[in-house]
Amino acid sequence: MTCVEVYPLKLKPIFKQRIWGGQKLREVFGKNIPAGKKIGESWELADLPDDKSVITNGELAGQTLGSVIKKYPKEITGDEDFAGPFPLLVKFLDAQDILSVQVHPDLETCEQMGKGQPKTECWYIISAMPGAVIYKGLRKGVTKEQFSEAIENGPPRRIAELLAKVAVEAGQCHFLPAGTAHSIGAGLLIAEIQTPSDTTYRVFDWNRVDDAGRPRELHIEEALESIHFESPPRRNLAVTTVGRLVDCEYFKIGKGHQVKGSEVLLSPGEPNTIVLVSGTGTILGADPAKAGPVEFKAGDCLVVPAVYEGAMRFAEDTQYLTVSI
Repeated sequence: MTCVEVYPLKLKPIFKQRIWGGQKLREVFGKNIPAGKKIGESWELADLPDDKSVITNGELAGQTLGSVIKKYPKEITGDEDFAGPFPLLVKFLDAQDILSVQVHPDLETCEQMGKGQPKTECWYIISAMPGAVIYKGLRKGVTKEQFSEAIENGPPRRIAELLAKVAVEAGQCHFLPAGTAHSIGAGLLIAEIQTPSDTTYRVFDWNRVDDAGRPRELHIEEALESIHFESPPRRNLAVTTVGRLVDCEYFKIGKGHQVKGSEVLLSPGEPNTIVLVSGTGTILGADPAKAGPVEFKAGDCLVVPAVYEGAMRFAEDTQYLTVSI
């Protein structure tokens, strides 16, 4: 395959209607979401069987990220033998209402059940209403039997009492390894970075029904098998300063904060995914004759190929997350 002059790839978001969503993605980021719809998720980077991000800029526009990686694996990922899919799923979440209590399985559980894909994730809090909370893990000492009994017989208050309730504020990052029971409370705008899986087992949905009066499907048996009841709640995972936020076996996340007029070099070596939380700017290639400028703004997600060399120039104060794999 002839080498292509690759460049930072901008991706078209995939919107997901959710019972707990709203219109904040339009209000904050200018996303062109359907008016009047409860859009809870904007998938900014996806390479799943049924959801594939499409490139929106440059000569590769209109092609899926996955198809471009297959054509140019070394240029994009740094690995000539990269088999795919791209090992990240990046979303923005608009939680206007509380999410279901749910869990994502780990690899061992998926193999035992013979289905599903493992999923580890983290939440970066972009904005939070006063008093906003998340539920992250179970309270210390909660057993599978206690949790199962509460789901079967207890009111929502009883189930909430068994979860580790954590107050949150903008700038924090919360890591949720596979097997952690969790829920996002109302009034939160979040950047979610995770392994490429959409396997979610809902264990409780607060007795909620949709617009047609129907409850959403639950997966109680699978959820109880997936939850790590022996693991204590992990409360001290919030990070509010610039630097490394997450360092796990699946991905590493750094937080950057640059002022207007500053510049950050982008060096070749490994692919990076950049998630813009606020601000605007331009990415300029080391050789302008080979790669033109790429504009970015808050709410964008870009994949910077492994061989790319250039710089991010910031037109205003900007906060962003950099994800490496």
